[in-house]
Amino acid sequence: MEHMVVSDRASAVIAEPTTTYDVRGGGGVSLHVREWGNRQGRSVVFIHGWSASHVCWARQMQGRLADEFRLVAFDNRGHGMSEKPLDADSYRDPQLWADDLAAVIDQLGLDRPVLVAWSYGGFIVSDYIRAYGEDRTGAINLVGAAVMMKPPTFDNIGPGFLENAPDAGLPDLATNIAAVRRFLGVCTAEPLEPDDWSAALAWNMVVPPEVKGALISRQIDGDDVLARLSVPVLVTHGRSDTIVLPSMAEHVLDVCKTARPSWYDGVGHMPFIEDETRFDRELAELAADVV
Repeated sequence: MEHMVVSDRASAVIAEPTTTYDVRGGGGVSLHVREWGNRQGRSVVFIHGWSASHVCWARQMQGRLADEFRLVAFDNRGHGMSEKPLDADSYRDPQLWADDLAAVIDQLGLDRPVLVAWSYGGFIVSDYIRAYGEDRTGAINLVGAAVMMKPPTFDNIGPGFLENAPDAGLPDLATNIAAVRRFLGVCTAEPLEPDDWSAALAWNMVVPPEVKGALISRQIDGDDVLARLSVPVLVTHGRSDTIVLPSMAEHVLDVCKTARPSWYDGVGHMPFIEDETRFDRELAELAADVV
């Protein structure tokens, strides 16, 4: 089945970056960072989610955003082309996540970038602002973002994640693959196009099962950060998201006084793919308003 809102271009093939960086993040972990677009424009930093990669932002890197803004995306520790320590402590310490994002911003010399945080990226932004404050942030776009993870109830985390993520963290390859395939099947409201689906399967399988498991082994609550934010926050969320439930976005809107919603009807956990045109337009508007 073809997806309901996609462009004609081969979106799974990401555009060639203008610059590639090796950034040393928290604890000296090597982070793979890439840059596209207009180096003179407002900086936008894209932070991907659990078991993903910078490649998930392929559409944004070859669309209208690249004409106007300086676009930066990186692979989180343990993901993609970044270093992948296998010990759980490398993923449980919030300071390491904060240091990762700070290192990207500092070493690239980014001036108050817009932080685009998808899914698990919401935790990373919370870690960063708790540790470093918001003075170096222009605005935040929370995209299907999680801001709390409280085992064993996992409030506001949906069955699409809870029924698949544990198996994806097991060492048995067949079990791992089956779990990731199920997970991808419920990430979007309509099936991904074949090129997008195969790219997503590939970037998931690059992440070691030890990393997948460690990521969901810590308890997180970002309310303290959300409650004191003064920068603009755009809350982008699909009404049909079964990975991070719409109730998570509603919680953000209740706690964060600067947050405003952008609800996507008939869209799941990947609005930047499911409705790329609207997503890019609203992100451009958010970035343009940063003073």
